[in-house]
Amino acid sequence: MAETKAVKGLIVDLDGAVWRKSTRSGPWTDNCVEVAFVGGAIAVRDSKDTGGAALIFTQAEWDAFVLGAKDGEFDLG
Repeated sequence: MAETKAVKGLIVDLDGAVWRKSTRSGPWTDNCVEVAFVGGAIAVRDSKDTGGAALIFTQAEWDAFVLGAKDGEFDLG
């Protein structure tokens, strides 16, 4: 069954997506995510629940998130 979604004006087909696991994911933490770049969109999912929902971001949204993370915008301390 194809997993195609229309989100934010993008047609996103998650079948065949190549998911990359975060280097910060591992057995010592329960904060595990995977990212896939598909058809001009970026999909993020919980690596412990690969059949669950994926969050879909536009390239501009992803770029803003990455820039914010690099700038420490989301640091907890």
